[in-house]
Amino acid sequence: MQLFSIFRQPAWKRLKKNKGALAGLCVILFSIFVAIFCYFLAEDASPNANRIILEIGGAKPGRKQTFLKVIKEQQPDFSGLVQQLLNGRPDQADYIPITSYRYTSDSVFVDKYIDEGVTEQVHFAKAQLAQTPIVTKTFWLGTDSYGRDILSRLIVGTRVSLSVGMITVLISISIGLILGSLAGFYRGRIDEAIMWFINVIWSIPTLLLVFAITLALGKGFWQVFIAVGLTMWVNVARLVRGQVLAVRELEYIEATKALGFKNARIIAGHIWPNIMGPVLVIAAANFASAIVIEAGLSFLGVGVQPPQPSWGLMIKENYNFIITQNPMLALAPGFAIMILVLAFNLFGNGLRDALNVRGKL
Repeated sequence: MQLFSIFRQPAWKRLKKNKGALAGLCVILFSIFVAIFCYFLAEDASPNANRIILEIGGAKPGRKQTFLKVIKEQQPDFSGLVQQLLNGRPDQADYIPITSYRYTSDSVFVDKYIDEGVTEQVHFAKAQLAQTPIVTKTFWLGTDSYGRDILSRLIVGTRVSLSVGMITVLISISIGLILGSLAGFYRGRIDEAIMWFINVIWSIPTLLLVFAITLALGKGFWQVFIAVGLTMWVNVARLVRGQVLAVRELEYIEATKALGFKNARIIAGHIWPNIMGPVLVIAAANFASAIVIEAGLSFLGVGVQPPQPSWGLMIKENYNFIITQNPMLALAPGFAIMILVLAFNLFGNGLRDALNVRGKL
């Protein structure tokens, strides 16, 4: 069965010879690891990496800043490692940027950083301070206009991009497999009706269709999944239809019909496993396309909404810095999109060659 042929020795050998595909696979696996453990890897582990420190907004890459941690009056609820894995760990203390500090018997006096060359002297009782009150953090990619760590938001944003791609691929493959199989297996009027519907959807520009679905469902995280997924099933359905038309005439399918198997069993149990090679290849391409579409929607303001970090939304929030003093704020998420999309395209090309489906697409 082609579904598992990538794990067989000949296919795996062909895939290993493709250095680009292996590099893409490594990037994808690394991205999945980052997406799962993003809140343990990010310096800012607060939900959505949304720790706002306005005083250091727009900091350049490599900026080091010392902070005084003052315990919040109202402590946020935190249930443990599972919550941190899923949603991050709410800050138990406020981070106050300082330039210097001095302890007394029961207080600490600090010079609070306001702006470049501007400070204000304030003091706090020791009882107000966290267990480790003085910390120094390095913002390797700088901070945005709200003082949020760009690297942390970039790491957490990996989860958004991969989630959109995964859900989109699942939706598009599910719809495409069902409609394509019905059209190819039953042919006749069913085929004509489904192909007419496919051609109508195919004729509508993808972004226009996404906009229409997004406006109907509303703006938000899950709405983006559904909107993008409902626009990317057409190429899957066309491919599946062609594959089913070819496979249904083979002897083993005729044998299953002679044995009295039901059509649903023939399609799901005997046709689908043998056409999955080309479907996997097109799924990799759809994954890359979904990441780009989600970034575009977020950039236009109809995708993922603040404060949730999305690479497209980060570009929108910081693109004005490209022509000013700190272009990395917008270039960093742009490079992340480019690398991840390139990785899926390289891996998809490698799958195509390893599964010998070049002539089928």
